[in-house]
Amino acid sequence: MKKMKFIVASLVACVGITAQAQETKAAEPKGKAIVQVFSNFNADFSKDAESLGFELERSYLGYEYKLDGGLTVKGVMDIGKSSDVSDYQRMAYIKNAMLSWKRGNLTLNGGLISTTQFNFQEKFWGYRYVLKSFQDLYKFGSSADLGISAAYKATDWLSADAIIVNGEGYKKVQKGTGLCYGLGATLTPVKGLQVRLYGGLNQGATADANTVNTAAFVGYKADAFSLGAEYNYMDKAGSKQSGYSAYATVNVADNTNLYARWDEVFAGNTVSDPLRPSGSSPLKRDSAAAIVGAQFKVNKYIKVAPNVRMQMDRKAGKNTCEGYVSWYFGL
Repeated sequence: MKKMKFIVASLVACVGITAQAQETKAAEPKGKAIVQVFSNFNADFSKDAESLGFELERSYLGYEYKLDGGLTVKGVMDIGKSSDVSDYQRMAYIKNAMLSWKRGNLTLNGGLISTTQFNFQEKFWGYRYVLKSFQDLYKFGSSADLGISAAYKATDWLSADAIIVNGEGYKKVQKGTGLCYGLGATLTPVKGLQVRLYGGLNQGATADANTVNTAAFVGYKADAFSLGAEYNYMDKAGSKQSGYSAYATVNVADNTNLYARWDEVFAGNTVSDPLRPSGSSPLKRDSAAAIVGAQFKVNKYIKVAPNVRMQMDRKAGKNTCEGYVSWYFGL
């Protein structure tokens, strides 16, 4: 009997020690590598074909480390093209060098952080490696900047965020004396339906001081499909620009999606542009773009997305049609 009691007590002690060890292990800091590569093969089908070949569009290399107490440290290098040098060269930038703290429904970020201006829309679009989201593609703002941000989930259907950054992006040092301020709200009135509103004022851009950005987004996501549409407006030193983007995805198989997107860009009066003098139409359809394609998930690391893109530049009177095979590798 005593022997049996000893065995039972020993088993209980072992279970307790094992559970404590597992709990301790779960609380230990852990990290993960960040490796993302965007590449493609493209061919121009237009009358005056200008491109044919392989392209390494962008690479992200970094590391994220989760500490205890809700703290996370993240550093990411962005290796991509630059408009300041030849396309044969690649430039490396620090995309993120940030510290995050999460406690309950509150999240705080500081350092070289991701901005909140179009991050939500980019994730909903879901094909960043194929094509940038509207605001990123048409230069309405930067995807990262130096500063601080806060986000709070008030209820299951409402969350709000605020951000204060330099306003000149992650590729430039701060030259202006002002800052960029942004406020956003995300609503989920019913399951699957998401609404996003954002407004920002950039005082720090030296060449385009007091730039105003506003954006509205609505999207619905179900198991079989998703639909999204956004409207964006920017007043940049008296030059007004706006536009909308509508996109859809249909899941035709476990690892196969079909997607399509249509962009319209409008431009208004520009004081320095003689082609748009005062008194002309306040908004002109400058360009439109369309993309249709499919995505195949080879495995959890690799995606392949053949697509066709059409660009209609009404200002220059030039239309282009290009075929792409985009692929993504990421850890």
